[in-house]
Amino acid sequence: MSRTIFENIVIQKFEQATSLDFCQYTPIRFFEILHIEKGSGTIIINNHRVKYNDNELFILIPNDQYNLEIETRTTVSAIKFLNNFFSTFSLNENEVQRKDWFRRIETILHNSDRTSHLNIQFKTDKSSLNLLFTVLCNEYNDEKLKNEVVLKSTLHTILHIISRNVNFISSKKSNSKIQDIINYINYNIHNPEKLTKKELANQFHFSENYISQYFKSKMNVGLKKYILNYKLKLAETRLKHTDLTITEIAQELGFTDSSHLDKTFITYKGITAKTYKKSLKIID
Repeated sequence: MSRTIFENIVIQKFEQATSLDFCQYTPIRFFEILHIEKGSGTIIINNHRVKYNDNELFILIPNDQYNLEIETRTTVSAIKFLNNFFSTFSLNENEVQRKDWFRRIETILHNSDRTSHLNIQFKTDKSSLNLLFTVLCNEYNDEKLKNEVVLKSTLHTILHIISRNVNFISSKKSNSKIQDIINYINYNIHNPEKLTKKELANQFHFSENYISQYFKSKMNVGLKKYILNYKLKLAETRLKHTDLTITEIAQELGFTDSSHLDKTFITYKGITAKTYKKSLKIID
């Protein structure tokens, strides 16, 4: 089986573990989903201690270091997207799957609370994730299976379920109208037709004239400015972790062209996107 898309993904499962050794992939891991199927103990993420129990998910990003202090035998699965997975993807049609996964992961990266486990709101999602992780691990690790269609569809579903649940993570603005608006904007950032004042006003039952005023009064930043800042944050993620050109990033995020993105990026980082990208290579 051709497993090109999975060459830089590592999927692991540890049954009834009493300890976990340091993972060789951690230093080259871009993004990781840790699923605690069963067990209890403490997960230490960058020296921050969090208790874990059955059916919990944790999100790890670049440079996160973690280990488990296991109290009761723990069954845990890990999906690790290595650095090279997204670094070489482009916007041609052959990379549609990878592009969609990157967008899902972006949503999780920029909206999840990594000081705790991911709060899965729906019981059906919790049970579905348990089954999906079992299917994914069995398919990936059994040499007689390894069907890429099954692997792709299962991983796609896992990412979709997680990305829709990060929109429900509690915050100081939880259960409020403004949090719902922020969640909606972040989730639909690649769909500009859903982010017009008219569409937002219809979606959240405001008048078109009042939606901007309401948003600014709650967030201390204008609606258009918030959307722009979030796009620039996503542009920064792409500059750091992919080989997309400035033109491709501009196209993806709805800027007129690379020059438009460059000029706008200056207001965000004080330098152009092109200069920022070059500085990353120097640091490396």
